[in-house]
Amino acid sequence: MNKPRKLPKHCSEFKDRHGKPHVKFRRDGFQTYLHGTPWSDIFMREYAAAMEHKKVEKVPGSIGASRTVAGTVGELVAAYLDCAPNSSSPFRTFKLETQRTRRNILENFRKEHASKPLFTVNKKGEREMLLTRPHLQTIVNKKVGTPFAQRNFLNTVRIMFEWAVKEDRIPYNPALGVTRKKVKTTGYKTGSDAEIGRIEARWPIGTKERLAFALLLYTGQRRSDVVKMGPQHIHKGVLTVDQGKTEGGEEAHLEIPVHPKLNEIIEATPTVGMKTFLVTHFGKAYTAPGFGNWVREICDAADCPEVSAHSFRKATARRLAEIGCSAKQIAAILGHASLSEVQRYTEAADRKRMAREAMEMLVEKGL
Repeated sequence: MNKPRKLPKHCSEFKDRHGKPHVKFRRDGFQTYLHGTPWSDIFMREYAAAMEHKKVEKVPGSIGASRTVAGTVGELVAAYLDCAPNSSSPFRTFKLETQRTRRNILENFRKEHASKPLFTVNKKGEREMLLTRPHLQTIVNKKVGTPFAQRNFLNTVRIMFEWAVKEDRIPYNPALGVTRKKVKTTGYKTGSDAEIGRIEARWPIGTKERLAFALLLYTGQRRSDVVKMGPQHIHKGVLTVDQGKTEGGEEAHLEIPVHPKLNEIIEATPTVGMKTFLVTHFGKAYTAPGFGNWVREICDAADCPEVSAHSFRKATARRLAEIGCSAKQIAAILGHASLSEVQRYTEAADRKRMAREAMEMLVEKGL
């Protein structure tokens, strides 16, 4: 008589009336049937799901055979993108624009790798990663022709896997140590005084376009925060800004004195009594992407094709640095949690000032 084969804990084997063997999982009142040969990848992925009291689920849009279980790329991405109030994922705390960008990245990742297991369980009950650093490095290397996409993909999956480790969904983060092609860039172009002058000349005070530009330039805020500004945010000459949450879940509360020029432009611009200063042709508040596209048109019409909404946030930082403001003073207006970025503006302004003073000294000495 053959000995019953060894099965993982909480599993029992039986034969149906046709003599076909089946494995049943039962633990703490939860029970389900496991498929595949015991200890195979398919079997152990379903076993891992059962250990979390989850049954095998069909992948949305698939037909029968295509399934996803705990431990697969598809299941992990779905759990991470879950924005339900009881979800432990930090994804729902990100800004809506950040969510949109990262959701697109992860949905493409899931589309290509949904059914692939992240780990397997050995005979000791220990999880062993199947998606390893070399595997992820190969995926990243395929994006070498688009370095910005490569960077964004790696940053996105690294954060997701970090969360998965904290939630004990995977034993370790496979993105740690994965490298990418460095992108040499200064980021968005900083708006110059010449470009600012062209925009002001093209859009006179009283136009909605000039108001949009002034809100960007005289507050130094991101487009996602500018679109939410309205009369109710100004009290006794101070503009209150509650910046949207960052990727770290932090939120900045700013109180910015209203610049006299901005106040003049606000008072001179007709409003429609909405909760926001700026509204679309349909009388609704702008979305951040929609506002960005509109500002792009404003700049193009003023013959400033190289600047965008973010260029004027940087222009604000540049101007503040050039008049001698410290990094902390600039951060108090722009809302930067880290001083590293604003320090670049102050250092550049200091170099410019010292170069001018040094040249003046040469002239004075007749050298």
